[in-house]
Amino acid sequence: MSEQRENANDSDSTGSRPGGFETLAIHAGQSADPATGAVVPPIYQVSTYKQDGVGGLRGGYEYSRSANPTRTALEENLAALEGGRRGLAFASGLAAEDCLLRTLLVPGDHVVIPDDAYGGTFRLFSKVAERWGVEWSVADTSDPSAVRAALRDRTKAVWVETPSNPLLGITDIAAVAEIAHGAGARLVVDNTFASPYLQQPLALGADVVVHSTTKYMGGHSDVVGGALVVSDPALGDDLAFHQNSMGAVAGPFDAWLVMRGIKTLAVRMDRHCANASRVAQLLQAHPKVTEVFYPGLPSHPGHEVAAKQMRAFGGMVSFRVAGGEKAAVSVCDRARLFTLGESLGGVESLIEHPGLMTHASAAGSALEVPDDLVRLSVGIESQDDLLADLTQALA
Repeated sequence: MSEQRENANDSDSTGSRPGGFETLAIHAGQSADPATGAVVPPIYQVSTYKQDGVGGLRGGYEYSRSANPTRTALEENLAALEGGRRGLAFASGLAAEDCLLRTLLVPGDHVVIPDDAYGGTFRLFSKVAERWGVEWSVADTSDPSAVRAALRDRTKAVWVETPSNPLLGITDIAAVAEIAHGAGARLVVDNTFASPYLQQPLALGADVVVHSTTKYMGGHSDVVGGALVVSDPALGDDLAFHQNSMGAVAGPFDAWLVMRGIKTLAVRMDRHCANASRVAQLLQAHPKVTEVFYPGLPSHPGHEVAAKQMRAFGGMVSFRVAGGEKAAVSVCDRARLFTLGESLGGVESLIEHPGLMTHASAAGSALEVPDDLVRLSVGIESQDDLLADLTQALA
């Protein structure tokens, strides 16, 4: 790959216009097509590229696993939105995580992970990375002292989700970054629940931001993808080498769908947050709900930290139902407007039972979630309709 292509999505060469988040979401990495004037980047559905003589690459493109113009546009856009120097787009969020682990770690290295991590992340560590000699341990990352106590001599990364999935825990990114860096480790922040519109971990000291772009970035439940964004160009080059070597890249149509979703990310997130706040208030007052997890509630233990490092509190709400697992499953079954399904972050509202669905892989472990827990991805429908559906589902 040519030097031109290697440096193409360094933030100094993106061509991104200065401006607010909404402006960057629409324009960063995306210029009108020079041939036709099309204002939307084309879908370069191509595997290989004509070379002008051996090694004479046009724009540095030779093979679409290594680079594709549509993916480049998305990667530059992601870097701009997170305030990073390099963005990389993958076939899924877990593909992005796998590439990151294999770039940062060697056998014998250790990682601290949250005690309420996403079930797929936990499975990647416990069933895949562990077989290759990577050690891991859990900590309550909302407690900086617990993170410090979990560090070892060979800790190379501290991994946090904030808000976390599915218990909406909040980690003080700046505080944990200081602890990680003091031990010579990198801080990785899964920013999927917040999106870069609500929170920018790199500005708070994180080294790597992880996204499942399937979720809020795509926003329409029609694409699967993942991303990494970093502020260190050297780390970005290492990740790009592994991305190309391992090959789990975002296809051009998938990249295009994520870019389309990002254009409306800000306005969608405003509505997600407003609706989720109303839902959390309803649930908190409901007699059949024993506990509500939403960082926008003043009663949430991470409320003050979330208010400090987030623009707003997100569109995810979890709650526990009186009556245990059977009652929680019954609520999921009775919901009508909230669709029973995995994933999150789409315009439509979803409901699920984490213990039997997204977090089943954590059963019997330190990351097992309560069996009476229900998780909501609150969409952008009418607030009154959402509240009415939950009220009848809990009746």
